[in-house]
Amino acid sequence: MDDQFQLLFDKLQIEMQKQNMELQTTITKNIMESMDEKLHPIIAENKILKTKLEKLEIEVESLKRAKKQNNLIFFGIKEDEKSNLELLQKVKKILKTDLSIKLEDYEVSNIYRIGKKPSDKARPTLVTFVNEWKKNEVTKMKKNLKDIYISEDYTNDVLEKRKMLQPQLMEERKKGNIAYLKFDKIIIKGNNIKNDKRKRETSTSPQCNNQPKKQQNLMPSNISRLNAYDLMRFRSNSLPSTSTDNKQ
Repeated sequence: MDDQFQLLFDKLQIEMQKQNMELQTTITKNIMESMDEKLHPIIAENKILKTKLEKLEIEVESLKRAKKQNNLIFFGIKEDEKSNLELLQKVKKILKTDLSIKLEDYEVSNIYRIGKKPSDKARPTLVTFVNEWKKNEVTKMKKNLKDIYISEDYTNDVLEKRKMLQPQLMEERKKGNIAYLKFDKIIIKGNNIKNDKRKRETSTSPQCNNQPKKQQNLMPSNISRLNAYDLMRFRSNSLPSTSTDNKQ
């Protein structure tokens, strides 16, 4: 009897465990479905907000770039001026001497040193031009500057991306390609010297091969024409001689 009771008890215990597992699974499933129903509109709303945020970030970045569009940063200008007006006169003199560009006072809307004043080296100078075309005129001639370096006034986001692209830029230049950075993108062009050599080789080689063939084709026709001409000439010369002989 004790054994039968023990078996019955074990079966009941196993059955209760199964029911508990099924009940837990059912409750968990119901809770998850209920949570999904409640979270679904929240997730959809978050996606919409994320899209709006990305658009706002793009707009803010474009506004920052537009604000810096007419700016140039000058590096290497000796820092001994007493005012921004004296600093402007320095910039004007540099552009006139090195680039032969005359800059008027009214063509600059703002000029100042960037950062805190150090004791060992001169701070960069930011110049804001009134017109973009004047800024572009200076940029095109910047290679002729002596002891002065000019850079665009990039946003922090653009500077970060340019820094990340530096290893790829160096790698492309090692390959012999023409590579440079334009704002936050890298521009890569193939080596024009190699391409020109290949084009010249392909363009000249067929002409050299075809020339003997043309000469070979022309030679037999010229010979045949000359032979026919000589033959007709021989016949024309032979006819009068026979007629004079018969008269005599």
